[in-house]
Amino acid sequence: MRAAVAGIGAAVAVAVLLTGCSGGDAGDGAQEAKGLTAAEVCRGFAKDAPTAAALKAAMGSERFRDDLSEPDRALDLLKDATKAPPADSYRPQPVKYCRLLPAESEKDSLSIEFGPAQKAPGLNSEHAKVVTSYASGLQAYSSSGIGRLYFSCGLKAPAHDIVVEAAVHGPGGVPDTDLEQRTRLITLANAAARQVSAELGCEKDGLAAGVPSPTAHPTS
Repeated sequence: MRAAVAGIGAAVAVAVLLTGCSGGDAGDGAQEAKGLTAAEVCRGFAKDAPTAAALKAAMGSERFRDDLSEPDRALDLLKDATKAPPADSYRPQPVKYCRLLPAESEKDSLSIEFGPAQKAPGLNSEHAKVVTSYASGLQAYSSSGIGRLYFSCGLKAPAHDIVVEAAVHGPGGVPDTDLEQRTRLITLANAAARQVSAELGCEKDGLAAGVPSPTAHPTS
């Protein structure tokens, strides 16, 4: 009887050992699956196909890590502005609605910030020469490293109408001549802005559906 029990124990030990050896592929697969998909990040703002593609291409990664995103705080800042618009002399600090890193790297972060603005500022002639402008909201433009988008948030009384600024900061090291990266960044800012607009209940925000169309490329 003891011999039989010992034999069973040995067989179990061998089975466990073999399972451990053959489980390497599963382990590697689990490692590859770490991180969030584009559809899962920052309340799902990038769940539609064009925005997901823009996020993956902009960051060169299929999966991401959320790094200190504060969507609730960003929304609270904007909601406070709809209750009492800030004075002309006061500009509150924008809040990071979304900040992402590639799942496999500590570098090349991408962030999208929101804050109330007095108005869409327009572009002077020198700035217009080095950015691409897009048709969305009140104003939208981007370089290969940073983009800005402004939209009007019309609300029913007693709330006050406000102008919202979205700023997207992309990974560093992208050449200024990369026009596709500019479109990716403004696509991400636009998608996040659409999500924020819906959460605030904004009317007639003028935000583009899908990928915003360029209206003027840089001339220098």
